[in-house]
Amino acid sequence: MTDGNKARPSKVWTTLITNTAYLSGLLTLDYSLKKVGSKYPLVALYTDSFPAEGRKALDERGILKQHVAYLLPSTPREYTNDPRFYDCWSKLTPFSLVEYDRVVQLDSDMLVLKNMDELMELELDPPSAAGTGNRVFAASHACACNPLKKPHYPSNWIPANCAYTTQHSTPEIAQTTGPAPDAAFGMPNGGLQVVNPSKEIYDKIVNQLDTSATLDYDFADQSLLGDLFHGRWVALPYIYNALKTLRWEGVHDAIWRDESVKNVHYILSPKPWDEWADGKTGATTKDASHAWWFEMNKERLKLEEKNGIEDQF
Repeated sequence: MTDGNKARPSKVWTTLITNTAYLSGLLTLDYSLKKVGSKYPLVALYTDSFPAEGRKALDERGILKQHVAYLLPSTPREYTNDPRFYDCWSKLTPFSLVEYDRVVQLDSDMLVLKNMDELMELELDPPSAAGTGNRVFAASHACACNPLKKPHYPSNWIPANCAYTTQHSTPEIAQTTGPAPDAAFGMPNGGLQVVNPSKEIYDKIVNQLDTSATLDYDFADQSLLGDLFHGRWVALPYIYNALKTLRWEGVHDAIWRDESVKNVHYILSPKPWDEWADGKTGATTKDASHAWWFEMNKERLKLEEKNGIEDQF
C-alpha cells in the first residue's frame, strides 16, 4: 500500500526515484499530469537510497509514495560508461505491483503535454495469461540511431537499423501507430511501460535476472523485456514517449510533430533542470524542447510558493 494512504487507487502512474538529482523532474512531471487533467494519481516508487528530505518534499506536495526494493541481476554487468543503467533494473518493479489493476510507469525525466489517460484503458493480456500472450505490456520503441555516436553503444545501432526509420515515409501514420513490436531490434524504451501487474510475469522477469543472459543486455531493463517477450508487446506510437533526440534534425524529425506529442522524454544529459540550476532559462540549440519544461517548472514553482512550499526542489 502507498505510504500514508488509506484508500488505494486501482490504476496509477508510477515513477522510480532513487536520489534527489531527479526530484525536480519528478515534481514537474506530477504537476504536468495534474495540469492536463489526468484522473489518476502519480505514485513515486522510492528505494532505500532516496533520502528523508526527498520523502518530505513528496509529502508536502501530496504526492503518493511507495517503498520498493532495488533490483539488480544476480550476475552483475558493468555499466561504467552508462551508470544510469544500474538504476534501470528497478523500473521492472511495476510488473510486481499486483495491488493495482493497471500501472503506467513513467521516467522522472518526462513532461506530459497532453492527457493520455487512455493508456489506463489500453487492451493488454489479463494477468491470468501469465506472460504467454501477444499483448504482455505496451511501450514505445527504443531509438537505435545513437545520434551522439557513443563509442560503447553496439556498432549496429545506426539509423538504418532503427524502428522509427521505417516510418519516415509515412509520418502521419507515425502519429497514431507505432512500428511493429518486432521491427528492427524489437526493443522497447523503458521510459514508459503500460502494465497489468502479474506475479507470474514478474516471476519470469526475476528468473531471467538470475541467469547469465543479463551479461548481454546492453540496455538493462529494456534489453531484458525485448528479449523475454520479443514481438509479444504492444508498440505505441512515439508520441507517448517522445525522446527529445527524435526531434533533432537528421534523427527522426521526419516523423516528429510538436502538436502531436503527448509526453516528451528528456533522455541523456543535460536534463532541463540542470540547465535551470545553472541559471540558463533559455533552451539549448539542439534541445528547444527544454523550453517546454522551463515554462512548466515556472508554473509549478509559482504555485508552490503560493502554497508556502519553498524548498530547493
